[in-house]
Amino acid sequence: MTDLRKKLILITNDDGLHACGINKLIETIAPLGKIVVVAPNGPRSGMSSAITSTNPIRVTLLKEEEDLKIYACTGTPVDCVKIGIDRLLPRKPDLLVSGINHGSNAAVAVIYSGTVGAALEGCIIGVPSLAVSLTDHSLNTNFSEAAKYGKSVAEKVLKEGLPKGICLNLNIPNIPKVNGLKVCTQTTGHWTKEFEEMQDPSGRNVYWLTGEFFNEDPGNVNNDEWALTNGYAALVPLHIDMTAYNFIEQIKKWEE
Repeated sequence: MTDLRKKLILITNDDGLHACGINKLIETIAPLGKIVVVAPNGPRSGMSSAITSTNPIRVTLLKEEEDLKIYACTGTPVDCVKIGIDRLLPRKPDLLVSGINHGSNAAVAVIYSGTVGAALEGCIIGVPSLAVSLTDHSLNTNFSEAAKYGKSVAEKVLKEGLPKGICLNLNIPNIPKVNGLKVCTQTTGHWTKEFEEMQDPSGRNVYWLTGEFFNEDPGNVNNDEWALTNGYAALVPLHIDMTAYNFIEQIKKWEE
């Protein structure tokens, strides 16, 4: 019999089920309630809000304990959220946490990130959702500070909830002691020098994704890149309504 007194928490990520970040998150979030993990069976970074529509999705139950179930999914992070809530969980979860991602998802990375894509999907379905990322791509980096801040924000969301259509994007700098939590705006910027050109063994050109982030507003102490650079965990509220309301009136004249 399901114990409805315990909070039900769905956990996913885009680095795959065996990544250190998600396993540290599971360990840290576990005291907050019943945990169901539905995560990709391998890396799915950069998937954004991609869904699988031309192939069947397979799900495998890997572990079942009291208050913990872990499923591996062949789909994308968003697939994991969709199939978890639609088919695997006993009811709609009280919270969705996506991460801990290996690498920053600050600034315009929210557009590409599978970690954030999963949180946005939870938001669409009506589940309070949080994406958590650490600004380090190393496989065995220390996730203790990131997990601590992730749990702290998760507890606040469970207690206070989130408005409809809004989720949270939390990034933590990779330093031994974070200065604190700062609520921020998303940094305006873009990527430059995005590809490195090389040649394969046959002498044909190939291109590897790389790049440098160009911060268009480096002096803004309210954005997430400033917070991370100065040792703060950056918390940015995101919303799924992408309408540019302040531009509507300017194009009203285009109506026929």
